Amino acid sequence: MTADPSPAHPAVSAYLEDGYDRVPGMSSRFAAAICARLLRLQTEQGVSGPIAEIGAFEGRFLIALAHALEPGEVALAVDLFEWPDAGVQERFEANAARHGIGPERRVSVKADSGTMTPADLIAHARGERLRLIHIDGEHSRAALAKDLALATACLVEGGLIVLDDMLHPGYPTLMVAVQHFLDAHPDIVPLCLIDRESVVAATKFVLCQRQWFERYQAPMLTIFESWIWPMGANFEPHWCLVLSQDTRLAEIR
Repeated sequence: MTADPSPAHPAVSAYLEDGYDRVPGMSSRFAAAICARLLRLQTEQGVSGPIAEIGAFEGRFLIALAHALEPGEVALAVDLFEWPDAGVQERFEANAARHGIGPERRVSVKADSGTMTPADLIAHARGERLRLIHIDGEHSRAALAKDLALATACLVEGGLIVLDDMLHPGYPTLMVAVQHFLDAHPDIVPLCLIDRESVVAATKFVLCQRQWFERYQAPMLTIFESWIWPMGANFEPHWCLVLSQDTRLAEIR
């Protein structure tokens, strides 16, 4: 299994191979490769704009995504930058610079996403709506519900929302917030699930606007052909892809 399931950008591949593990964090390299390729797919589909990560920590995941952006597009790191100590923002900035994401390509936002308005987030994005928002903030139902509302209000047409630590055994109620959100927003559907690498590097959900589902899924069937788990995910009645490093079905014994 290579670090990049679909090499589409040399800078992303180089960072995943020789940088990702040197930036502290718990995110999955496989998920980073998938999400970076989805950004390239957005570009191919004519979708552009900045991206954001809520809960950027020291930048491991965001740096990978930033390398997939087009010239002039920026990556926002939204975080309280207080855990585990007051030096985490400085380390984020140093990691981003060390791995090729200069200050003109990133914006650090020291803030509580739960108190931000859509206008606040869009203002930090230089007045533009966002094409991808990765939510990895406070792992509670209430916080996730607020972050989902914020992300939905800030998405550009064709935008994606990526949710971290779904189906994680340590945070079993997050799925409750997701289901409530999907029930209340029938115009938003799961585009794919990205399977876990371990209990720590857990499953991600990728959401998109319903009218963009087929437009994205059709090329994904080819792009990620070797990583598609055959059964898929049934959201009753919506079905979507599951992307995994292990595409076997369970044995019957």
